[in-house]
Amino acid sequence: MTVLIPFEEGQRNLDWLALTDALAAGHDGPKADVADVFLYEGDNTLLNRSAWIAGLGLAVKCATIFPGNKAAGKPAIGGAVNLFSGRDGTLEAILDFALVTKWKTAGDSLLAARRLARPDSKNILIVGAGTVGHSLREAYGAAFPQVQFTVWNRSQAGAEALQAAFPDIAIADDLETAVKGADMITSATMTTEPLIKGAWLQPGQHVDLIGAYRPDMREVDDKALQRARVFVDSRETTIGHIGELKIPIASGAFDADDVVADYYQLNRFKRHNPAEITLFKNGGGAHLDLMTARYILEAWSGSV
Repeated sequence: MTVLIPFEEGQRNLDWLALTDALAAGHDGPKADVADVFLYEGDNTLLNRSAWIAGLGLAVKCATIFPGNKAAGKPAIGGAVNLFSGRDGTLEAILDFALVTKWKTAGDSLLAARRLARPDSKNILIVGAGTVGHSLREAYGAAFPQVQFTVWNRSQAGAEALQAAFPDIAIADDLETAVKGADMITSATMTTEPLIKGAWLQPGQHVDLIGAYRPDMREVDDKALQRARVFVDSRETTIGHIGELKIPIASGAFDADDVVADYYQLNRFKRHNPAEITLFKNGGGAHLDLMTARYILEAWSGSV
């Protein structure tokens, strides 16, 4: 029997730390087969992201992007995630698109932070106060309950909205000062020009980059990559596809071989010493949607 898992009800039994454990376990198994399909009509897009992992099953994440909806007061993005059994192809669940995306995106970054960030970190800077910024406050707060959160956002109104949701968050006026004073920086912006400068980074910091997803987008400059030990969730979805790495590799400022590891080499996600700077690029991918959807279904069914 196929179950329908909506957003609010679907996340009642979820736990950020348990999700990162599920993502780690998923990368211990066979490597995923993934494929993306895009269809376009004018400004509108249909995106299908598919993954198949032996032992975990199959998932197809369907997303519709209709930018004109905003003018009519409707959501610009819709969709669903279809989760199939790997044994017989049965459709096991249809999950809310936003539910899977929220937990996959922030959980992806949190897995790296749990391995790379200093456990004695005291301050986390969130760069970007949008929907993902809200999820990051939830996720990082679960793993690092002792820290003080600060947010920097281009608009004061956006920062104040995040602060209204989480009153313990401080608002930073100057990005450079905020970066220099943070133990962890997690960034989820839509910028194409680097916002975070490598010259600002301090010994012992962990940098988490989420926002850039197109070949023309990046959140940090060349120097940030050159000063850090760089990790990614998936070499296949980041190195040749996202500007964060693709642009500096093309210019010769960074070498693809300098990426230390991805999640299929999770045993290498280690901090060598308290002073080094670590940097993680979150690229996403359908295999992570599959792992997250499977975790959500098991939690929904009371197995977790």
